[in-house]
Amino acid sequence: MINKTIFNIFQNGSKTYFYSSLFFPTYLKKDVFTLYGFVRKADNYVDAIPQDVEGFYSFKEKYYKAINGEKNNDTVVNLFANLVNVKNLNKEWIDAFLYSMEMDIKKNRYKTLDDTIEYIYGSAEVIGLMMAKIMDLPKESFYYSKYLGRSMQYINFIRDIAEDIKLDRIYFPYEDLKEFDLLDLSEKEIKNKKENYKNFIKKQIMRYCKWQKIAEEGYRYIPKRYLIPIKTASEMYNWTAEQAYKDPFIVYDMKVKPRIFHIVTTSILNMVDTKNTIKLKGVCPFKRLLAKNESI
Repeated sequence: MINKTIFNIFQNGSKTYFYSSLFFPTYLKKDVFTLYGFVRKADNYVDAIPQDVEGFYSFKEKYYKAINGEKNNDTVVNLFANLVNVKNLNKEWIDAFLYSMEMDIKKNRYKTLDDTIEYIYGSAEVIGLMMAKIMDLPKESFYYSKYLGRSMQYINFIRDIAEDIKLDRIYFPYEDLKEFDLLDLSEKEIKNKKENYKNFIKKQIMRYCKWQKIAEEGYRYIPKRYLIPIKTASEMYNWTAEQAYKDPFIVYDMKVKPRIFHIVTTSILNMVDTKNTIKLKGVCPFKRLLAKNESI
C-alpha cells in the first residue's frame, strides 16, 4: 500500500507524472511514488516563497542519517532511504540531486549550456537513472534515461518562465540570451523584442526535441507495461512543447499543463496499443523542424 503522505505530496505536485504513474503495475507503483514523494518534498522547500532554507537543510540532514540506519520522524525520508537500500540505488545520484536543489538556494543564473546541464543532471537526469534502476532495466538503458529526464526538465524551464522570474531564476544559458539580444526573460524585456524572444524559445524547443529524440531510442529497453506511463508522460511534454512553439508568449499568461482527462485518456490509448509503437505525438516528430536545427 502507498503511504498516504507520499501519495498526497505526489498528487499535489505534478499532475502529469502523478496521473500517468497510476498506470504502472501495482507492485511497482509504491516504489515510483516513494521516489517522487522524496524529490517533490525537497523541491518544495527550495521553491517556496520565501525559500524554506532551514527546512531543506534539515531534510538533507535527515536523509543522510536515515541512509546510515538512523531513523527519524520524517516518513518520506525513511521510506526513500529504505528504497535506496532495497533497490541498491547509486548514492551518488542522490548526492547530485540534493546538490542541484542546493543550487536553487545559492545560484540563479547559468552562463553556458554546460552549466545548465550540470544543474539538470542532479535535478532530472538522476531521476531518470533511479527510475531505470527501480524498473530493473539493463544498464544499456541508462544513457537514454538521462536524456529523458533532461528533455522533460527543459520543457519545465520553458513552461515555468513566469514562475521562475518571481523566484529570480533563469535556467537557460546566458549565452543563448545574449545571442538573441535579451538581458533577461521578464515581460518588460521581451515587450519590445518579441521576435528575438520567439526565436529564443524556438531554439530551446529544438534543443528539447533533439534530446527527446535520443531518449525515445531507449524505449526499446522498457517492457510495454512500464512503457505505458512513460510514453504518456512524454506525449504530455511534447504537447506542452507544441503549445509553446505555436505561441511562445503563452507561458506568461498561464502555466501550460495538459488536463487530467487528456493524461488519462492518453494512458488508456497507450495501454490498448497492441502494436507497442513508440512514435509520439507532438512537436518533436516534425522532421522539418529538426532538419533546420541540426547544429543546436
